[in-house]
Amino acid sequence: MLSKSYTNLLDLASGNFPVMKRRLPRVMTVAGVISELDDDQANSVTSDVPSSIIVDRIIIVANQLPVKAKRRPDNKGWSFSWDDDSLLLHIKDGLPDDMEVLYVGCLRVEVDSSEQDDVSQLLLDRFKCVPAFLPADILSKYYHGFCKQNLWPLFHYMLPYSASHGSRFDRSWWEAYVAANKIFSQKVIEVINPDDDFVWIHDYHLMVLPTFLRRRFNRLRMGFFLHSPFPSSEIYRTLPVREEILKALLNADLIGFHTFDYARHFLSCCSRMLGLEYQSKRGYIGLEYYGRTVGIKIMPVGIHMGQIETVLQLADREWRVGELKQQFEGKTVLLGVDDMDIFKGVNLKLLALEEMLKQHPKWQGRAVLVQIANPARGKGKDLEEIQEEIQTSIKRINDKFRQPGYEPIVFIDRPVSLSERTAYYTVAECVVVTAVRDGMNLTPYEYIVSRQGIPGSDCTAESNGQKKSMLVVSEFIGCSPSLSGAIRVNPWNVEATAEALNEAISMADAEKVLRHEKHYKYVSRHDVAYWSRSFFQDLERTCKDHFRRRCWGIGLSFGFRVVALDPNFRKLSMDNIVSSYSKAKNRAILLDYDGTLMPQTAINKVPSPEVISIINTLCGDERNTVFLVSGRGRDSLGRWFSPCEKLGIAAEHGYFLRWSADKEWEVCGQNSDFQWMQMAEPVMKQYTEATDGSYIETKESALVWHHRDADLGFGSCQAKEMLDHLESVLANEPVAVKSGQFIVEVKPQGSPIGV
Repeated sequence: MLSKSYTNLLDLASGNFPVMKRRLPRVMTVAGVISELDDDQANSVTSDVPSSIIVDRIIIVANQLPVKAKRRPDNKGWSFSWDDDSLLLHIKDGLPDDMEVLYVGCLRVEVDSSEQDDVSQLLLDRFKCVPAFLPADILSKYYHGFCKQNLWPLFHYMLPYSASHGSRFDRSWWEAYVAANKIFSQKVIEVINPDDDFVWIHDYHLMVLPTFLRRRFNRLRMGFFLHSPFPSSEIYRTLPVREEILKALLNADLIGFHTFDYARHFLSCCSRMLGLEYQSKRGYIGLEYYGRTVGIKIMPVGIHMGQIETVLQLADREWRVGELKQQFEGKTVLLGVDDMDIFKGVNLKLLALEEMLKQHPKWQGRAVLVQIANPARGKGKDLEEIQEEIQTSIKRINDKFRQPGYEPIVFIDRPVSLSERTAYYTVAECVVVTAVRDGMNLTPYEYIVSRQGIPGSDCTAESNGQKKSMLVVSEFIGCSPSLSGAIRVNPWNVEATAEALNEAISMADAEKVLRHEKHYKYVSRHDVAYWSRSFFQDLERTCKDHFRRRCWGIGLSFGFRVVALDPNFRKLSMDNIVSSYSKAKNRAILLDYDGTLMPQTAINKVPSPEVISIINTLCGDERNTVFLVSGRGRDSLGRWFSPCEKLGIAAEHGYFLRWSADKEWEVCGQNSDFQWMQMAEPVMKQYTEATDGSYIETKESALVWHHRDADLGFGSCQAKEMLDHLESVLANEPVAVKSGQFIVEVKPQGSPIGV
């Protein structure tokens, strides 16, 4: 990890975009007279005091608007309607009643440039929607390129090992992704009131949008929710623009994930790549990032209960249920509802059904898998291959087990409305989800509510009035942790999945009822409104001090971040420092070595001639008393700074002290018995041998174990265990065992200066 003294300079050298012409603030760390912070450094568009207007609006930004668009029959103009299936539309159910909701996103159709102004005005007036129109070339590379060919596979643990296996990183796709996110930011800026509005950004399509907005509005209250999985650090680190995306996300105030696993992977990436460690306080997880606390929210999304219950009352749904019951009379229906995607594990599900029919012949002629395949959202060679594989398996299995009036697999390859879907849920004995990786997957939730029927009525899927359901779900989907009554499977293990299918449809009704009741209790309470309300409340809590802080925006490109400081902070004035320095009759100047006179990352730790010259200049003034204070040993410091005859040195954190080169070293410690080293050193050597990249620094008064170059997680774990081990071994010795940044140190009790 770099010294903070050098971090900003290195950030200035990085970035893929033109340098912004901005005077960056200089913060001095020497004592002196302080003055007011320069106004031009607190470069936020917002005011320094909270607005008197009550916050009553939130801007929801996503790749697609929650509206449907189609050409009018006469081909003159467009007609628009709400998309009732859109999650974004349901978010407002959990927000305060008087809060206005504004949507920013793309339409699913291409609108001619000559119509865009009229369409924009109509959508704003009637739907509170602000459309972002992406040029065709940018849209193709942004969505079908970087989003679907790079981010989507990577976030689902698929690496492009070869040119024929996934798409390799294309710099032009990344540039289009950035350009698209910038267009979204411009649309937000057009309508935002930065003092009063909240912004809630959704999903992996807009992961760098927080940086564009934060650069413009330092105190903007902004949340981000990722609806897809977030991969482990080993996978994520293969992304060439990994740090740019991480830093962009950290410009949000609250980052949400469906499960703890996804959040843990994100935190691990922040730790390994940016050196950030999270803290948990009163159940809330936060990352300290340049004075700002970035909240981490773990809350799975739910379904819209009202929408499902409304659909359950529709007459056409009742008609369809009757039709399906007649079609599958005497059969046991297993149901799959999946997007046509390479990660949904549809073919693994088919193979599991085949295995079940083979191992349990009693289900031949009785068990039917109805597989609904929603239209694919992406495209590419991998998708074509999986579609062909699915069709081949369906044909083989149906040919093998077909009987008069019976086919084991009914494949529905077309869009299916929610009404028709609930009809299939009603007649299905079990829903099967075998995705190999999925962000959330709400199919099991919809199934549970559909099997429950309408609260307060006698409408139920069961003729005897009992409400029951069974689920076989992959352990790799986001909803799996919340469905403790489901049978969880590893979809790659076809034989085990086949046994799970048999168990699910063979289980006693009483057990199915109990499992269903448990699931329905959870799903009904944790609906989409609950999720939305919880996220917004955490966003409010995280941002409560925004207008109290003083903010600086520093850094270039995706190295940009906001430094937030306490309102009482004042910048040191160089003029006042120089004036006070000149007037002072006596001055004490204390200098650190590593990280101040010498970069932490430098291999050669010998001070340069320039450093020696500066120190001699300071020492040459009779009014100055200059001391170098360091944890390093007196031999190396004395040798390196031998040309500085008037320099005082406090070595080993002050255990040894020398006022000038011609004076003798003084021992400031109270204890001169170092027998404990013979006990501590073997313990440290044991951990050093077991921890690659670690080493022991032996001083005259102390032993220090360094693990800066070891694996971050393993080194930290070993340091904690070593600390406990040493405290136990040295419990009766006059020493102190301390941990610091990448070190564990043992030194005599009462040493003048700590780690």
